[in-house]
Amino acid sequence: MKKLILSAAVFAMGFSAAATAQTADLDTLLNKVKNGRVTETAEHKKREQDFLQRKGQQQQLLATERQTQARLEAESARLEATRRENEEEITRQLEIQRNRLGQLQEIFGVLQQAAGDARATIEGSHVSIDVDGRMDAIDTLVAKAASTSELPSLAEIRAWPTQMITEAIESGKIVTFSHEVRGVDGNTSTIDLTRVGDFGLVGDGRYFILKSDGMVEEVGRQPANRFTGTISSFQSGSGIVPLGLDPTRGQLLNLEIEKPTIQERLDQGGTIGYITLSLGAIGVLMAVIQWVYLTLVAGKVRSQIKNADVPNENNPLGRVLAVYDNNKTVDVETLELKLDEAILKETPALERFLTFIKLISAVAPLFGLLGTVTGMIETFQAITLFGTGDPTMMAGGISAALMTTVEGLVVAIPTLLLHSFVSGTSKSVIHVLEEQSAGIIAVHAEKAAG
Repeated sequence: MKKLILSAAVFAMGFSAAATAQTADLDTLLNKVKNGRVTETAEHKKREQDFLQRKGQQQQLLATERQTQARLEAESARLEATRRENEEEITRQLEIQRNRLGQLQEIFGVLQQAAGDARATIEGSHVSIDVDGRMDAIDTLVAKAASTSELPSLAEIRAWPTQMITEAIESGKIVTFSHEVRGVDGNTSTIDLTRVGDFGLVGDGRYFILKSDGMVEEVGRQPANRFTGTISSFQSGSGIVPLGLDPTRGQLLNLEIEKPTIQERLDQGGTIGYITLSLGAIGVLMAVIQWVYLTLVAGKVRSQIKNADVPNENNPLGRVLAVYDNNKTVDVETLELKLDEAILKETPALERFLTFIKLISAVAPLFGLLGTVTGMIETFQAITLFGTGDPTMMAGGISAALMTTVEGLVVAIPTLLLHSFVSGTSKSVIHVLEEQSAGIIAVHAEKAAG
């Protein structure tokens, strides 16, 4: 019980002390707030006094700025009036100028148009590559002819016919000079460039073109060697030297460049074209081999005819004569059969490959027709998918259709001619054998009858 009372007394004393401390803190805070309010009030009053003191000065500044505004507005009104007066004066002076120019205005209009056309001609001319400073005088003339405030002088007007005469004179010259060119790989180099009038540029065995930006550039693909092969001799030679020249300033050269090469034409024919050409090569090879063989045989046969009494079995006629020598005692009919048999044995070698060559000459156009039909099918498929707006979509099928036909004819015509030639040679040898055989039979029959 005593412990409980003691604990209560201690708690009461602690609570009293805490309450006393809290009251002291609140009093301190209240004093600080009061002191701060007094300080702020004093500062506000001081600021208010300063504002009132400067109020008169601010009124004076406002009045000054209003005077400045009024002065500037008056100046703006004056300048606006001056501007209107100047515009009226400019209009009046322009009218006076037009009245004074009269027909000269039309002349200067024509001069401007003609100078503009001359400028376009000179700018795209090959002559401007090695003749510098041509554009400056023309640009000045065009600018002044189009101006309403300045007229071109007589010296500036003379620049137009002067440059056109220069163009005409230089267009008839062949000039070689060092110039920077751009290759197909994009790299630039300096070479000896030859200008052939205003028609073309050649150098280092190549053709060049003048681009719109004034750069000389190698054509993307050179024409055939029969054109490029004469460039070096043309640059280094004297007198009359041949050179392929394009009078249309690039149009014919572009057409020549766009011509497909032999390999490109073969590729256009596709698989069918290659098969046709392969058959043609085989047929020609067989025809050549057989023609060489028949030529040798014909020579041996002619030699055997001169020595008919001594049969030589290295040739068909000698082997036929050997059959006669071995059967001199038989009757005429038996001898005739023996000789016919000997000739029949020689015939296959003399007519070797002829059937296959003739077959190739007949099949080649059919292969060409097959390629034509296939190419037209591809063309119609392209038309179905893309329409007829883009011809390049149909070019592949049309090229295949045309090239296979050409390849078929290219194979058929020579193989047919070779077949006729070889067949004629073979028949001539066989005819000799039959002729000699008939002569032998006739002699044998006469002997048997005698």
